[in-house]
Amino acid sequence: MQGIGRVGGPGTAAPAAKVRPGKGGFSLGGTEASSGAAEARQAAAVAAPGLGLLALQSGQGDAERDQAARRRADSLLEELDGLQREMLGGAADPARLRRLAALAEGEAGADPALRDVVQAIALRAAVEAARRGG
Repeated sequence: MQGIGRVGGPGTAAPAAKVRPGKGGFSLGGTEASSGAAEARQAAAVAAPGLGLLALQSGQGDAERDQAARRRADSLLEELDGLQREMLGGAADPARLRRLAALAEGEAGADPALRDVVQAIALRAAVEAARRGG
């Protein structure tokens, strides 16, 4: 019997673009920015100093949500794997069915791809729990 896999982390990331310093600021890929555009960017950066911190905080929340969703998905997969073994043995544990039903409700994550996977696993767990009276 083949076991059920785990929900993995993010895939491989593409290499970042090289950033080279230019005359009036930074430029990407060798393009030079005009001094007027550089001054506008500097003014925008000074006008909104807290935006970087807010972006970091929201990103940290998303990372925590994704981590919780992965843990939930792993727990669901473990419970589904245990249910599969019990069904092959002849009976399902009612406590496992209650755990499956409880785990089916919860955090799905911030990442859209992860959210889709977690929701699919949770739906399967909810169906199995309902089918077997959990």
